[in-house]
Amino acid sequence: MTQQVKRAFKYRFYPTGEQAAELSRTFGCVRLVYNKALEERTRAWYGEQRRVSYVQSSAALTEWKKTEELTFLTEVSSVPLQQALRHLQTAFGSFFAKRAKYPRYKSKKKSRASAEYTRSGFKWRDGRLTLAKMTEPLDIRWSRPLPEGSEPTTVTVSRDAAGRWFVSLLCEDTIAPGPVTNAAVGIDAGITSLVTLSTGEKVTNPRHERHDRARLAKAQRELSRKAKGSANREKARRKVARVHARIGDRRRDFLHKLTSRIVHENQVVVIEDLAVRNMLRNHKLARAISDASWTEMRTMLEYKCAWYGRELVTVDRWFPSSKLCGACGTVAAKMPLNVRTWTCHCGTTHDRDVNAAKNIKAAGLAASACGAGVRPQRESSRTGQSAVKQEA
Repeated sequence: MTQQVKRAFKYRFYPTGEQAAELSRTFGCVRLVYNKALEERTRAWYGEQRRVSYVQSSAALTEWKKTEELTFLTEVSSVPLQQALRHLQTAFGSFFAKRAKYPRYKSKKKSRASAEYTRSGFKWRDGRLTLAKMTEPLDIRWSRPLPEGSEPTTVTVSRDAAGRWFVSLLCEDTIAPGPVTNAAVGIDAGITSLVTLSTGEKVTNPRHERHDRARLAKAQRELSRKAKGSANREKARRKVARVHARIGDRRRDFLHKLTSRIVHENQVVVIEDLAVRNMLRNHKLARAISDASWTEMRTMLEYKCAWYGRELVTVDRWFPSSKLCGACGTVAAKMPLNVRTWTCHCGTTHDRDVNAAKNIKAAGLAASACGAGVRPQRESSRTGQSAVKQEA
């Protein structure tokens, strides 16, 4: 059964000088409005324990435009400014619901330069996009077509650190579920092998950051030698950003192809609930773990499984997948990272990663069948017996 989803299509575009200047002014105004509204809300919350609503922030924005020092806010489209206030409202909603930390100020150097336009802030005609305050349509490179018959409802324009311009069009799309299959797969994430599947297949980690590490180091050394505030330093900074962009683009392309293949070939996908943030505290492996980008891979699996009617099962992070013998069920006492193959007392020799993937698959299928979570086989403080024994 097909389903209607909102899907973003991102394209690169090349603005004219006037368009680039207009968008740069818009980015600055969006950042200023966001930070000023956050400042007012912070003062009200910590000084008076009073919450400020979006309506109150919108009324304050109208008053700011009337002042002499902020009259330039009227020179750009009002739609991205209102959207900045809506984003701030969403951030505070997540904070008060204890889903996120307190909102932070937008930095000119570190934050992404972007502006969001709703339907009243742009014109879409004959496949050409014209933003508010502009006379000419954007020169977009259509790398893939939009869904037939659909029109964008929201447009987000952004500029990355390398100076590349992108436009993201949010459209209604119809996605047909994948063909039903009986295949299921367990996935064990790693560093040498990015993923090991329960079928025995190992996907080698491409290590995009390592391949460009020498180029990145050279660009960073050149940046460190430039005088702060000079034009040459800005050129060197762009060069460093282009290397980072190249690494990120290649990594995302590889992960998209890998996750799409896994989702299309299997009806049930079982993964581990890895605590990546805690694992990054290991300074010896932090760089390799960041390059592997396990969190981004999990995000892709989640929304692609939802799109194509697949089931994604998450196994508890404390489940002893590597130490559990898939033949007899014995849990080894220790399993250091340097042990890649091991032999159980039952005589079965295991490849560490393949055995872990098979155990993850078995545990995930069991949890999917009975609806229970997968917990580690550790002793209970009350009975001294494992959870499996208690259930038996």
